[in-house]
Amino acid sequence: LALYFHSGEREEKCIIEDVPSDTLVIGNYKVQRWDIHKQDFLESAPGLGMFVTVTTPSAEVLLSKLYGPQGTFSFTSYLSGEHVICLQSNSTRFMAFAGSKLRIHLDIRVGEHFLDESVVQAKDKVNEVNSRLEHLIEQIHHISKEQNYEREREEKFRKTSEETNSNILWWAIVQTLILISIGIWQIKSLRDFFISKKLV
Repeated sequence: LALYFHSGEREEKCIIEDVPSDTLVIGNYKVQRWDIHKQDFLESAPGLGMFVTVTTPSAEVLLSKLYGPQGTFSFTSYLSGEHVICLQSNSTRFMAFAGSKLRIHLDIRVGEHFLDESVVQAKDKVNEVNSRLEHLIEQIHHISKEQNYEREREEKFRKTSEETNSNILWWAIVQTLILISIGIWQIKSLRDFFISKKLV
């Protein structure tokens, strides 16, 4: 997931990432500051920090840390579900750029394990092949874990759909019985009325 969004001074922006359990999530971000004179976003925003907060599906804070204007954060999920990732600048009114518009570039990778570059560039080809194989095995485990998570979600959705369909069916039957009862009662009432008036 790679995106960018605009934010104001100390304005908190959050995204929701659906993550399986025991999965590594790595986020890279970069903050740019709006320059009034150039009428454009500057390449970097020195002196500006970002609070990164990650909350689990059970509303427990998994990560809460202050980083610089550009950085990398990571966490490992222990629960499957929607994790809320929030970013907020630590700018104050005393700073020269306080109140200005910020552009935040955010790149989130779920379940990625990066190869050790020193091993990849090593002359020992056996170690390099070994390292790449380990990386591929990790990726296979991650894909398998994601598929299991999707299966669980599909099963939950199917159960919910079946329960809803069952409830709708019973509600339709109840409505039909009520309508039939009202119809029978109306016919009987009309018949009794006509008999009492000696019209039949």
